[in-house]
Amino acid sequence: MSAQAPSAVVLVRATRFLPNPATAADNAFQSDVPAGESPEVISARALAEMDAVADALRAVGVRVHVFEDHDHTRPDSVFPNNWVSTHAGGLVGVFPMYASNRRHERRADVLEMLKSEYRVQAVVDYSGLEPDGIFLEGTGAMVLDHVSRVAYVARSHRADEQVLERFCADFLYEPMAFDAVDSAGIPVYHTNVMACVGTDVALMALDLIPDPVRREQVRERLTVNGRRLVELTEEQVREFAGNAVELCGRHPDGRRRYVMAMSARARASLRPDQVAMIEESCEIVAVDIPTIELAGGSVRCMIAGIHLDRRPVAERGPTLAVVAINEDHPVTADGRLVNQG
Repeated sequence: MSAQAPSAVVLVRATRFLPNPATAADNAFQSDVPAGESPEVISARALAEMDAVADALRAVGVRVHVFEDHDHTRPDSVFPNNWVSTHAGGLVGVFPMYASNRRHERRADVLEMLKSEYRVQAVVDYSGLEPDGIFLEGTGAMVLDHVSRVAYVARSHRADEQVLERFCADFLYEPMAFDAVDSAGIPVYHTNVMACVGTDVALMALDLIPDPVRREQVRERLTVNGRRLVELTEEQVREFAGNAVELCGRHPDGRRRYVMAMSARARASLRPDQVAMIEESCEIVAVDIPTIELAGGSVRCMIAGIHLDRRPVAERGPTLAVVAINEDHPVTADGRLVNQG
């Protein structure tokens, strides 16, 4: 297993998809539904795009766990990376969400699958912070370097530094927060639209960080161990070039196959020299998802990576109990979450 690039992912196949009105105010990447198109037509197109992403990942040897969602009150459930993250050593995080109509995207069946199929030692649930107006939207708000243990975070009301500090203490990451704004002065709503960290290559729009000192600190931290940096422009970010994710698949003969998953729109925005830098370490897998991108997210937002060891077949089945991380962050013996409020 690669520390940075997971070999398995969770996708949610939502039968009713629409751009979420509750997130439109602060998501500058979100677009209106084309005039005259019915919710049924939009949903059908989005379903086809979700299936295309799943098929493309399976084709390169990534294990894909697909969960159906027939609840019509969850317009953004196709983006599970905002509520759950997994980590080497058997840790799972559950996160507080800004939009109230997104909070019931959290699903017990996803967590039960993780405990049953993978080695989960503890689940830490920060969602109890929502009534206090404190949010940290998972690996949308954080772009994680699992190798050097750094959490890159663009400050926003979806990425509270108080809970970021708690997450980093619990999961052993170094927080690296910064301000990031577009040319109109609008804050970047999620870090993962401007940055992607892979094993040997990273993509980031450093020019969106207005503080030159902090900008260079981020550059240095990203590249200190020899990782190559593909610097994105604001225009490329608007085409979702930053919303990519490195995954570890398999060739038919069993050899590892590192891929960078992104949308066709994102791939088309990259210059030939940028493509060449990425392809020095991984293949680009690009899928056309224009309907889903109306909601302000792209391929990275659709993927919740599984950074957990898989259980042997003989061990899979009934959920095993999980244990506490420490006395301050308990998990009950039967595996129920304990809110971190």
